[in-house]
Amino acid sequence: MNQSLTLTFLIAAGIGLVVQNTLMVRITQSASTILIAMLLNSLVGIVLFVSILLFRHGMSGFQELYASVKWWTLIPGLLGSFFVFASISGYQYVGAATTIAVLVASQLIGGLVMDVVRSQGIALRALIGPVCGAVLLVIGAWLVARRQF
Repeated sequence: MNQSLTLTFLIAAGIGLVVQNTLMVRITQSASTILIAMLLNSLVGIVLFVSILLFRHGMSGFQELYASVKWWTLIPGLLGSFFVFASISGYQYVGAATTIAVLVASQLIGGLVMDVVRSQGIALRALIGPVCGAVLLVIGAWLVARRQF
């Protein structure tokens, strides 16, 4: 996949996330608990991915799935569920813009830390631009979060 197509997918995913969370808030408002929206979201994903796995790999795909399960392979699902829960709660209680601003700023900071930790020694000079960008994004998130409608 080329860089332009990847960026297009990222933009579409970002817009899709706004639509998804807005609809999930609506589901939550018509149900007794946020868990209903989260379960519907997860069930659709499970049915979709099980169908794709079965279509592409048959029963051997399920054997590989079973063989791949280790305790630590469940952590991404827990973190993803927490992300969905926090996103829906954010949309519901502080609004879409604040939720997105805080999530993006925190993801950028986490991503920068992860890149630095994974690098084999990075020059301090190379961090000046990314750190300045992160600071500006955090300031922008703060400005968005403190606004009143």
